[in-house]
Amino acid sequence: MNRKDLHKKLSNVTNELIREKGYISFVDVFIKLGYLDVKDYELWRMKKIPYLEKVIKINLGKINFIMKSIRKNSINGKLKQSWTGYKSWGKGNKIFLRFSKSGEENIEKLYATQFVKQKE
Repeated sequence: MNRKDLHKKLSNVTNELIREKGYISFVDVFIKLGYLDVKDYELWRMKKIPYLEKVIKINLGKINFIMKSIRKNSINGKLKQSWTGYKSWGKGNKIFLRFSKSGEENIEKLYATQFVKQKE
């Protein structure tokens, strides 16, 4: 899928998420696009996968394009940015999960940012 087609598909997916949930999260977008299996997401939440990028089925360039596009459109659409801590599920201590291989703080914050529809 080229970037133009992907941009159009992103618009549909993000509008759908806003209608369904009232917010957009990158995890939901990757699932809806078919780039992240729900089963892999659940395994990551159970600490069985070290970082989420490992199981997203596209390269980092495409992940970056998707994230930048969503962020830009969300800010232009007057959605509020909201950080959400993704903690592990299951038994034992609940830990914050990693999204990226590097674990770099700015990248982790970006992945954990959701874009929320503001009340009118």
